[in-house]
Amino acid sequence: MSDEVVTGSTFGGMEWIPNYVSNLDQKKCIACGRCFKVCPRDVFTLVEKDGLVVAAEDDDDDWDDDDDESMVMIISNDLDCIGCEACSKVCPKDCFTHVPKKVA
Repeated sequence: MSDEVVTGSTFGGMEWIPNYVSNLDQKKCIACGRCFKVCPRDVFTLVEKDGLVVAAEDDDDDWDDDDDESMVMIISNDLDCIGCEACSKVCPKDCFTHVPKKVA
């Protein structure tokens, strides 16, 4: 596998490196829906917290099951992400992690 990353270009010919969504910290998420509204590719879905399984290493006291907020955003279509990072730009809680993808 190459160390080269996927690159794009603007209409004006400038090269840029897309950074694709790789993680959404659901403990920080307040289910505001801003990422859902701004995403041009329907990468996210709002779901009830009750239906989520928290990984064992993430199982700490930060997750408040008694919250009034019973919804949380999830990454449902990560393969549709175009790397624009619009979700991170509108997120008030800094929930997202993005990474460039290596060329296969």
